[in-house]
Parts: sequence; structure tokens; C-alpha cells
Amino acid sequence: MDSEETSSVCLNEEFRASIDFKDLIKRSEIIATLRDPFLKAFRIVDKELRLHPDIDCFYSGTTAVTLVKQGQDLVIGNVGDSRAVLGTRDQNNTLVAVQLTVDLKPNLPREAERIRRCRGRVFALRDEPEVARLWLPNANSPGLAMARAFGDFCLKDFGLISVPEISYRRITEKDEFIVLATDGVWDVLSNKEVVDIVAMASTRSSAARYVVESAGRAWRLRYPTSRVDDCAVVCLFLNIDSSNSVSAAKAIIGGSPDDIGVLSDEQEPPQPTY
Repeated sequence: MDSEETSSVCLNEEFRASIDFKDLIKRSEIIATLRDPFLKAFRIVDKELRLHPDIDCFYSGTTAVTLVKQGQDLVIGNVGDSRAVLGTRDQNNTLVAVQLTVDLKPNLPREAERIRRCRGRVFALRDEPEVARLWLPNANSPGLAMARAFGDFCLKDFGLISVPEISYRRITEKDEFIVLATDGVWDVLSNKEVVDIVAMASTRSSAARYVVESAGRAWRLRYPTSRVDDCAVVCLFLNIDSSNSVSAAKAIIGGSPDDIGVLSDEQEPPQPTY
């Protein structure tokens, strides 16, 4: 298989240390069963974007963090720098945040190696040295701040791929909820801050909306003159003894930090104005 057909698969380190060999084999079989459907689904999405007559994705694209839960088994497929974070209890019954995915940035060693092998370039701009970006071989564009994405087809021959990194976790009774969110949230809120916001929400259905609103406020404080990045959040609440519940919200971004609305699972989409 070439790089477009392969994915990295990892078990949560804490979980791997706590299970016996037979159980590890069983869990590996679960990952193997879901790996090919994940790869196929991501490949199809990218292909359909390329062929879509009304969506121009040559210089634009998107991240994706996806989750499949079967019983107590959790498999996550991740492309780009959206993130999955778990809210769980430690040995002192304190709520802590556990990051379940890796932000697939261009300066990660394995990502940078692939990009450079494909003649892409990785470097940061002088005025934002902390943000590594992916560039075309002979032009200082487009400067994508991730190493994997759907779309952005101008870079697909130069190291950008849409192959997901796949990870696994076995859910325990200490695990309370999982937050899936775009980088607009994680750029201004830490994992622990997001977990605390979700835990303090008055209802489960409002949790994602509270995270989006908190991210909007943080953007206004930290970057008052900047355009607010997209903020989308899904919260999956875990309860082994009963059905799971989901809360979802997305920020509707205007041209300035003040133009922020929230679309949640309890609201109708706003109607366009002309």
C-alpha cells in the first residue's frame, strides 16, 4: 500500500497497560474490523468533494474527527486538527481531560517527512513562528496549517493526505463524556477548560452551545481585531447502563468577532436575509 492507503492505528496507552494479552487481541480485532470502513469512507468523501460540480475545494478544505461507539468500544478516525477530548474521573474522583486524538500538524515528524518526500514545504511565517504550515514546492501558498484534510487538492500531490489516524479506547465507568470540536475551539480554550464547561452545563442538550459561546468570548478577548475561526462542537455523553445522549452546536461566524451566533440541536437554522 502507498501512503494514500495506509493509516496509523493506536491504542490508548493507559488502556493498553491495563488489559491482558487475550483482551488486547480482541480489541485489535475490533480496530481491524473498523479500519477498512473508516479508510473507505474517508477516501469516498475526498473523491466526491473533488468531483462535486458546485464545491470548489482546490484551495479550500476541511478537517474531520469521527467516532464509532459499539458497546464500550470506541474507535476514532481523525484527519486534520479537530480534536476529541474525554471527560473522565481520576483515582481521586476528580474530573480530568484526556485528549484522544493527535492534532495532525505539518511539523509532526512523521507528517513533515511525508510532506518533504512529496516535495511539499513546511515552515512558519515570521509573524507567527509557532504555526507550521504546508506550502507548495515553488510558491508561498496556500500555507495550510494541517497535514491531513479533505479537499485542498492543490496540495494532494505534495504530501497532504485525507487518510485518517485511527485510535481506540475502551470506555470505563469513570468516563463521562466526549467532546468533538474544531480547532477554532482549541485555539482559545484548553482541554480542561472545555471539559469543565461541559460538566457545568445546566442540561446535556445545552453543553455544546455553552462551549461554542465560551470560545466566542475567548476569541473576542484574545484576538479583538481578528476574524473568529469556525467553532463546531459535538458532546457525546456516556452512560453504560442506558442510552447515550448527544449535544451539538456550531458557531455561525460573521465578518468580525462580534458577529457570532449559535446553532444548536434545539434551534432552527436562521433564515438568510436579502
